[in-house]
Formats: sequence, structure tokens, C-alpha cells
Amino acid sequence: MYDRILLPTDGSEGVDRAIDHAVDAADRYGATLHILYVVDSDIVNAYSGDEFVDGSEGAGETLEERGRDALDTVAAHAADAGVETVTELVYGVPHEEILAYIDDEDIDLAVMGSKTRSGNYRRMLGSVTERVSRQSTAPVSIVKTTVSE
Repeated sequence: MYDRILLPTDGSEGVDRAIDHAVDAADRYGATLHILYVVDSDIVNAYSGDEFVDGSEGAGETLEERGRDALDTVAAHAADAGVETVTELVYGVPHEEILAYIDDEDIDLAVMGSKTRSGNYRRMLGSVTERVSRQSTAPVSIVKTTVSE
């Protein structure tokens, strides 16, 4: 049923449950798990470069390092389950890059984490998961996690 499953990750709290679901689905269906990290270009472009981030690196390098760590963590978890993976790190607007990846790689299912937050928080900032689920050409499985604010 599913040959290519996508797990976009930002490496944050709340993604752990989505990782478990995505790895389990890939294992169950014998699918390849595509793991995607999007370095948010809006954050990188907003960084003035006047201050140091993480001691000596700029925002882009710091976020890219965080992304590579997140990709490696998920890939290791999948490898432990015997699941084949493809990892990708891209720069751009997160929901746009995820949607493009779904189309470009002919993804059969996207598994995304979503943090349950208050209505005010969601109204102010929106949700990448919400945008992807509304616009995706593939089914999107949303794994909810409650986080403290």
C-alpha cells in the first residue's frame, strides 16, 4: 500500500511519537522512510550576523547542524528497526518544501508530529502540519503530542 513514507522532522520535542509511528508504518509496509529536515530560510535571513550563535557559527550553520543531528537520530532509530531510509536537508519555507518533496518524490504517506497548543498560540503562529495536511496530494497522518508552554 505504501512504498515511500515521509517524516518531516524539526528535531523538537513532540516529534518522538511521530518518529515511532513513521518507523512502524515503514516496517509494516516494507516502505522506504524518507526523512526531511527543512532549514527555515526565514530564520536564516532574519539573522543579522552581528552576534554569534552557538559560540562561533551563524544561524544557517547552527540550524543545519541541528538538522543533520535530527536526521541522524531518526535514521538510526529506523536502522534499528531494519527500515531503509533516505535523508534530505533543504533550505526554504518549511511547509512549501515539505509539499514539494511529497510531489517530487511521489510520497505515498506523510507522517507528521503536531504539538497540541493553546488556540492563541496556534492563531498567532499557525502550523506547518496544518498547512501540509490541507494542501498535500498524499495522505497525511498527524501524530499529536501535548507540550507544556
